Amino acid sequence: MNTPTVAIIGSGLGGLVCGALLAKHGYRVSLYEKNKQIGGCLQTFSRDKAILDSGVHYIGGLDKGQTLHEVFRYLGIMDKLQLQKMDVDGFDVINFCNEDKEYKLAQGYNNFKACLLSDFPGEAVALDAYCQRIKDICSKFPLYNLRLGSYSEKESVLAYSTTEFLESITHNERLRQVLAGNNLLYAGKANKTPLYVHALVTNSFIESSYKCVDGGSQIARLLYQVIRENGGAVHRNAPVTNIVCDNMGVDHLRLLDGSKVQADLFISNMHPLQTIQMTDSPLLRNAYKLRIGQLENSPGAFVLNLTLKPHAFPYLNYNYYAHTKNDAWAGIAYTKGEWPLTWAMFVPPGKAVLPFADNLTIMTYMNAEDLDPWKNTFNTTAHPSVRHEGYQAFKAQKTQQLLEKVYLRFPALKNAIQHCYAATPLTYRDYIGTSDGSMYGVEKDYHDTLKTFISTRTRLSNLYLTGQNLNLHGIMGVTMSAVMTCGEIIGMEPLLGAIKQHSL
Repeated sequence: MNTPTVAIIGSGLGGLVCGALLAKHGYRVSLYEKNKQIGGCLQTFSRDKAILDSGVHYIGGLDKGQTLHEVFRYLGIMDKLQLQKMDVDGFDVINFCNEDKEYKLAQGYNNFKACLLSDFPGEAVALDAYCQRIKDICSKFPLYNLRLGSYSEKESVLAYSTTEFLESITHNERLRQVLAGNNLLYAGKANKTPLYVHALVTNSFIESSYKCVDGGSQIARLLYQVIRENGGAVHRNAPVTNIVCDNMGVDHLRLLDGSKVQADLFISNMHPLQTIQMTDSPLLRNAYKLRIGQLENSPGAFVLNLTLKPHAFPYLNYNYYAHTKNDAWAGIAYTKGEWPLTWAMFVPPGKAVLPFADNLTIMTYMNAEDLDPWKNTFNTTAHPSVRHEGYQAFKAQKTQQLLEKVYLRFPALKNAIQHCYAATPLTYRDYIGTSDGSMYGVEKDYHDTLKTFISTRTRLSNLYLTGQNLNLHGIMGVTMSAVMTCGEIIGMEPLLGAIKQHSL
């Protein structure tokens, strides 16, 4: 019997996990990556001898027995990861209006409740209700718990609103805002964000929270090794330009250099809209194309990566979320005159410099429309070009605006910065490949949740989808989407059985 071949478009986390899982199950896997560096948002880069992350700031669900731990252990990478467990009494710190008061979100549900009760002593019933509901919601997602189950389980909890739920458990407005205080993690909108998104993301970090020592690219490197050790290959600088079909399905991929890639099965880790746009097949119905084309993406991000002077700024074993208003949801709807309304700081652990930091990242929202004057430009290391000088002036202005807000909470940072590197949604668009530089792909809306769920299967019998746009973003969400994709190919029961058997 011939070994089945699989061609995967894109070496972001979804493509790499799919490649590693399928390679371990005997498929001959080849990945095609348009950039020189693999990993998508797992990529790191070096400045001033510091390792800077492009997208991975912390990871949840990595303690033994927890979902991501079990998948990574099965893949053979868990014990090789270099990790720093975050402060158990406050992995996220929340601040409002530059007040001295700071609120901490702790690891472990009992600890989570105890820490918040110290700030909200009359809210024990509300916090019990919150924790129980979060756990109940998560229990309705079979794959999130590495078990088989029916779609009807999760369908029963898809249409709940995060803000309406928070309003239902307490009249304490500040507690509501604290519980939503890290919603930059999922680009939260008060009038849209489903409770299941809040629950799945929040639960993983309450369970356990870790940072990657010296960058998240180690995840990509380790998955790459799994693929190679099981006979697979990863081709860099190999952009796919067309998915060429016959009357049955995909026949081959065409690369930018004109070469053809033939395989039995194909997986796209790109945004579904980009996949459709390069696929010419009448099997993809117009109604499907229209639905995908009408999906809204989450906003983009303006990100400052700062390298720091030696021994000038302490390592913080937590993340910091600051809101200039009392409303934690307000930051996403900024006006040009009020930007930024919210920001987050992430301080990675460089093992050579602890207890000091050698770099940090500051992130806030930025809409793609803010970059319209330069939307037709393109610039990467592999394909360098100079954007109009107005772009550099724009970045410099926004950099100063954001830093002035941050200095209010961390005045010592002002004299600790060695160099500052700014990234806009255009940066992420050009390097990562999303059409508009969206942070988290397709935006979820509790008013119409089914519209934003995208199947891993397509009407082309040998073309599958994976990645953050299908179900959920983040390391956890993308990994589980990859498991879902591979379950369609291998069979979900044998795949989950193998993962669980390996953990015994």
